Amino acid sequence: MSFAIDVNLLVYASDTESPFQEKASAFLERCVSGDEVFCVGWPTLMGYLRIVSHPAIFRRPLTQQQAQRNVETLLSAPRCRVLSEDEGFWDVYRDVAGEVPVRGNLVPDAHLAALLRQHGIVTLYTHDRDFRKFSFLRVRDPLA
Repeated sequence: MSFAIDVNLLVYASDTESPFQEKASAFLERCVSGDEVFCVGWPTLMGYLRIVSHPAIFRRPLTQQQAQRNVETLLSAPRCRVLSEDEGFWDVYRDVAGEVPVRGNLVPDAHLAALLRQHGIVTLYTHDRDFRKFSFLRVRDPLA
């Protein structure tokens, strides 16, 4: 059984000023060294690059090269799988977005939720409570 990882865990692992940095890093290390397949979506990876390199979000943002190196390290893990939208994604997104009112900041969450549903992934590790709105997801918070 595989699971997915949300962007906030990747961000916390890179943020040396976050109180969650140690727990997020340890969680990702377990994922990378574990026996279970774990998944990340392209939207998750692009969101990571956007957030950790943004000077208005990080006091000391990562350089493009540092952020890309982190992504490459994750992608090189033998059990890491990257999810992307397949044919019929729009219909899956509409179904997911029909379950809860999706607008504003919930749009990227619904995008990831639909991507997970399309690939049959039901467990998501995240620190974001908004994902609990999608009834088919089993949301786990490794930082709790």
